[in-house]
Amino acid sequence: MSKPGNPRQLATLLQQAVALQQNGALSDAEEIYREILAQRPRHFDALQLLGALALQTGRIEEGAQLLQRAIDIDGTQAPLHSNLAFALNALGRPRDALASANRALALKPGFADALNNRGMAFAALDRPDEALTSFDQALAAKPDFAAAWNNRSCALRDLGLAAEALESCDAALKLRPNYAQAWSNRGNALSDLNRPHEAQASYARALELAPDFVDAWNNLGLTFVDLNRHADALESYERALALAPDAVETRWNRALCLLQLGRLDEGWAEYEWRWRRKRIAAGSRASAAPQWRGDAPLDGKTILLHAEQGLGDTLQFCRYASLVARRGARVILEVQPELMRLLRDLDGVAELIVSGAPLPRFDYHCPLLSLPLALHTTLDTIPATVPYLHADHEDSERFRVRVDEAMAGSDSGALKVGLVWAGGARAHVPELRKNDARRSLAFEQLAPILDVPHVRFFSLQKGAAATQLREAQAGQGVLQAAARRIVDWTDDLQDFADTAALVANLDLVISVDTSTAHLAGAMNRPVWILNRLDTCWRWMLEREDSPWYPSARLFRQPSLGDWTTVLAAVAHALRERATAAC
Repeated sequence: MSKPGNPRQLATLLQQAVALQQNGALSDAEEIYREILAQRPRHFDALQLLGALALQTGRIEEGAQLLQRAIDIDGTQAPLHSNLAFALNALGRPRDALASANRALALKPGFADALNNRGMAFAALDRPDEALTSFDQALAAKPDFAAAWNNRSCALRDLGLAAEALESCDAALKLRPNYAQAWSNRGNALSDLNRPHEAQASYARALELAPDFVDAWNNLGLTFVDLNRHADALESYERALALAPDAVETRWNRALCLLQLGRLDEGWAEYEWRWRRKRIAAGSRASAAPQWRGDAPLDGKTILLHAEQGLGDTLQFCRYASLVARRGARVILEVQPELMRLLRDLDGVAELIVSGAPLPRFDYHCPLLSLPLALHTTLDTIPATVPYLHADHEDSERFRVRVDEAMAGSDSGALKVGLVWAGGARAHVPELRKNDARRSLAFEQLAPILDVPHVRFFSLQKGAAATQLREAQAGQGVLQAAARRIVDWTDDLQDFADTAALVANLDLVISVDTSTAHLAGAMNRPVWILNRLDTCWRWMLEREDSPWYPSARLFRQPSLGDWTTVLAAVAHALRERATAAC
């Protein structure tokens, strides 16, 4: 009789386990692998096969540990390092995954699985160009590698190449028609291309194949928002959260949807999940002082209120400083450099500090966009007393003189209208790049507005899109004539105090959803906001006014991407206003 643990007996057991695993009897195979390891803890084949089985059954951490134990015994096999790279990617450890994939490739150059896993690591490290190169190399080695085609689509989306991403998904699905993840990624690419009905169909197919696919439920919710079906979007988010209650992106999207619907009490609470998002978490504040959540008395205390996210967010929510000060607090406000001069006299602020400067002592802190939650803001209690921002008197007077000179002669009596047609370009962040593209216009699309008589336009457009006006002024044709009549002093607008001084001398601002719209609203200057269908939450739904800015009027797209209808409505309203002013 052979002794327990002798090589022949263990070899027989290993063969049985492999056969069971290949036939799908995973629990039986696992039992035998564990029996082998109980007799021989450093049995290389049992360790690496059990590690692969653990990955196969979703026990990623355990699989990684088993694979590492096998590598410690024999680190010369490329598939082990590649499988470990896969596991480390799944565990959110892309730097370690990249190192493992590179070790696999050092042992076996051109190894398609390792190239695919390396690409996934590059993607997680926000290095999409290198990710795409790795996926292309994997496909050169193995053209029928469906997973690499699918992953390649994600890298292409990150690079802003949605049409190519769609083609890559289709290549994956040609190889594996029932590939749920590829169907979901196909929906993502179609969403980027503003084709929401087709995106919805792709997500639906993904969910037919994998009903527990959390990301597909989440992305379907986003597409329902694009279709102006917010109740259906909330239902999709609820389905996702029933499967994964801590799904951060779903929590974030649900918060935005609740706020869009005006369900502020629920929305503010859910909005706190933003600090778990990778992009926003990087800006979170580490402080020994606790965050004020509205439940602690502030009499005699010092509180730091600090800006977060964009300039428009600061302009909108700096209004809360006065409410906090009324609770007896000494308020320190930290803001972006562009806003320092504008906010220096903001009501309620005892000390204004530029972001990044050394901070004085404080007892509490609070991010600006957490103040509505702390102060229990509802639709009925939005602090909408305006103006709360003001132009400097001397700066405003200097612009008044310039504006009067520009209006002399044939333009005397015409409406003075500021224009902003594009938001900031944040191409390095895929999520923001998509929003920026959807909220922005090209200058030439303004033609229906520029044709309105008895109006003199003043550019308020900063950033890369400002060159569109100068190019039009240097061009030829009808648009050139209209462009040349637009006053462009934007080179003189060095910060928002300068912009405020010019806005104070205008009759109206027409703007896409960007920080200048917030500035005009906070100054209580008339502002018409050109709004995309998948609106930012702060503009809510199906209303032409804003509870945040009494002077604002909203012109909304009736369908995704339909600026033609919006601009026709604005041109009509502007013509009526200009005629009435004559």
